[in-house]
Amino acid sequence: MPNSWFQFKQFRVQQDKCAMKVCTDACLFGSQLPVDANVKTVLDIGTGTGLLSLMYAQLNSNATIDAVELDTAAAEQAIENVQASPWSNRIKVYQTSIQEYKPQHQYDLIISNPPFFENDLQSDDTQRNLALHSTALTLEELFKISPQLLNANGQFCLLLPYHRTAAAIKLGEENGMYCIQQTTVHQTTKHAAFRILLHFATQPSPKREMTIYIKDGQDYTNAFTDLLKPFYLYL
Repeated sequence: MPNSWFQFKQFRVQQDKCAMKVCTDACLFGSQLPVDANVKTVLDIGTGTGLLSLMYAQLNSNATIDAVELDTAAAEQAIENVQASPWSNRIKVYQTSIQEYKPQHQYDLIISNPPFFENDLQSDDTQRNLALHSTALTLEELFKISPQLLNANGQFCLLLPYHRTAAAIKLGEENGMYCIQQTTVHQTTKHAAFRILLHFATQPSPKREMTIYIKDGQDYTNAFTDLLKPFYLYL
């Protein structure tokens, strides 16, 4: 059974109220988010425990982050985690759907770890269904909504199962979003790709393609360790 909390170097994520717990691929995604001087306003769609918002607040001290979460219990948990963190003054959690969310400004960066398993078999757990499946937010909706919430030079990053790569890139193109970087994630060199980290921009540029292997045998790879060292306690 997963712990009711996950301790990072600079913050703790309580997760007993959330269907989706802290996982390695989400942490890898958070560690790879773009940080530059132009990113000052960030929107986290489907924040869950607040993990990505907390990771980005640690990475970018200039950013203020709005985090949207539909599930009431998860939103309460995210608020709890934010309030206990060093960045409670820079993260605000909203319990609402992204379809109903009406911000007063546009964003420099949108980040999302959206529902994974559209059209796959669902469980009897309603909260877990909301977290895992695209019943409340489809990928098509996400790509239609996100460009409207970005400023003219905005960026959009999301984590998906690898098999949805082509569909996501196509949806991006249909909605004026250009894939400028994709990172394929494997558990080891012996495993097939299982996650894709996609980085879109409102302005086109040559696409970078990278591959990350999480482990080499029983140990984390150097690439993974370098990315997660600022966060994981024992790296």
